[in-house]
Amino acid sequence: MAKPLVAIVGRPNVGKSMLFNRLVGQRLSIVEDTPGVTRDRLYAECEWCGRKFDMVDTGGIEPTTDSEILLFMREQAQIAIDAATVIILVTDLRTGVTAADKDVANMLLRSKKPVVLAVNKADSTGATDLGVYEFYSLGLGDPIPVSAVHGHGTGDLLDACLAYFPEPGEEEEEDDLIRVAIIGKPNVGKSSLVNHILGEKRVIVSDMAGTTRDAVDTVYENELGRYMFIDTAGIRRKSKVDERVEKFSVMRAQLAIERADVCLILIDARDGVTDQDTKIAGLAHEAGKASIIVVNKWDLVEKETGTMEKMRKDIMRDLSFMSYAPILFISALTGQRTNRLFELINFVNDQSSMRITTGMLNNVLADAQARVQPPTDKGRRLKIYYMTQTGVKPPCFVIFCNSRELFHFSYQRYIENQIRSVFGLEGTPVRIVIRQKGDQE
Repeated sequence: MAKPLVAIVGRPNVGKSMLFNRLVGQRLSIVEDTPGVTRDRLYAECEWCGRKFDMVDTGGIEPTTDSEILLFMREQAQIAIDAATVIILVTDLRTGVTAADKDVANMLLRSKKPVVLAVNKADSTGATDLGVYEFYSLGLGDPIPVSAVHGHGTGDLLDACLAYFPEPGEEEEEDDLIRVAIIGKPNVGKSSLVNHILGEKRVIVSDMAGTTRDAVDTVYENELGRYMFIDTAGIRRKSKVDERVEKFSVMRAQLAIERADVCLILIDARDGVTDQDTKIAGLAHEAGKASIIVVNKWDLVEKETGTMEKMRKDIMRDLSFMSYAPILFISALTGQRTNRLFELINFVNDQSSMRITTGMLNNVLADAQARVQPPTDKGRRLKIYYMTQTGVKPPCFVIFCNSRELFHFSYQRYIENQIRSVFGLEGTPVRIVIRQKGDQE
């Protein structure tokens, strides 16, 4: 189940980014006393009272503005609001309730999402500043005074957010639902594929690039399982679109990827792998998501003997960092091979969730070291003590050794290849962490 998402919103220059940094415990967001510094959404994982959740910082919302940048920031914030489990509205105690605060509050009330009202810059300790009570006029319940600078009130703020999270048991009820993000550059056939799978026109299909503006979630069930398909707007090349809109579409795709269990990376069979396809595939790889490379519009390619095998080799060369991902050639228009998608989705999702016992891993490790001796440097030899699995989605392994510096990247890759040769792990990236004696947990 996807973790709850908390979105921090508000008008510009009320201290959203500073509060975000305080809540996540590290300086990720740029903080500057100038409206509009945060233009893109920024994500981080948080934990409070044993519950893990994601938090997103957004650019300031100006409900009535003609500025192109501020309109862009407002649209960014709207995407975060739509995806959020609960929203923190940040206001400024020093300025009191402004017309912009009221407009943002009305916008949030229309979203019908739970809202927690934070009154920032309540930096003094002791009795509550009477100015806090003015914020009841926004109609969002009890205002919580906080200080992003000093940290006052942040615990109460997070407690209020947790009250809106689904119970852990409720989250587990949907564990059988596989979330599938369909990503790719514009006009590659993402919406057509969703429509073919559903058997009805649920998503607008057009030859005009950029028709799909927002992610669309659709639940589908068949004899093989339950799936949620997330159709996303395509990521366009910078030569085709303004840089701000490019960032906007990339962030939207990143949100879909973060929520997904499996990514379908669509490639146009007529174009082959482009630079933009490589970038999109890289987003899924870096996020550690199980992936399938889907070559669409295969019906439009003139074929000769070996055409498919040649293209398969070209894709493996151009996306060499994703050599683990299976490749499927389909046509969303005619339905050619689309029935194989569900088997592959189930397969790579299972591979990404695989757990391997420590005993089996260390048998593979011992055999690998017997075949290829660990590297040496200036008379010192790498000694590998043992290996264990610490996580899934993607499978993560920790190897304990005498020296991290001696553990060359090439030998790490060799160990990974040995693990894959024995256990498969097809369709999923693998994470290997090297720990040496004396490392702090």
